[in-house]
Amino acid sequence: MDRKDVQRAWDDVAETYARSRDPTGSDADLVDDLREYLPADPVVLDVGCGDGARTLANLPADAIGVDVSRRALELATETVPGARLVQADMTQLPLVDDSVDAITAYHAVFHVSRDDHPAVYREFARVCKPGGHLLMTLPTGRFETVREGWMGGRMFFSAPGERATVEQLEAAGFGDVRRVTADDPLGTKSLFAFATLTD
Repeated sequence: MDRKDVQRAWDDVAETYARSRDPTGSDADLVDDLREYLPADPVVLDVGCGDGARTLANLPADAIGVDVSRRALELATETVPGARLVQADMTQLPLVDDSVDAITAYHAVFHVSRDDHPAVYREFARVCKPGGHLLMTLPTGRFETVREGWMGGRMFFSAPGERATVEQLEAAGFGDVRRVTADDPLGTKSLFAFATLTD
């Protein structure tokens, strides 16, 4: 699926996905861990924010939510009315260099072709301040597929595997990668990574 197809796919399933997700759980608790590392009045970017219930609602006030889906952002407007919401693709973030203290990306990069994952991580590094932090879902498998019937629609999933992802993060400038397993919003377990952008 190309990026426009992925956008349309998310528009189609956004409401079903929002209803299917448990807004609590240990992966949401990881945001609290991230907040301990942030300065006062931080600027935090939530990439792939969706309806906002899982991560954006738990981030500091005035966080920025980016999503490719207009429908997801409409839902986020209701869920997190104080957030700044932007429709954009994570491969080209509409933020200036060194502008955010931290980035969250839950179940987001999976929906970009794995050939483009390094470019996504370079974008994360570009907009993140030196010493800033990243909290993201870390894939444990290697795959690239379209799942028919997912949430009543179809969706593209892609990942190069855990080791390759960590190498790509490090190549983009993120170090001190720490892995944590947590409950994900659909009731299974997922691996997450905390990382810090080197100065």
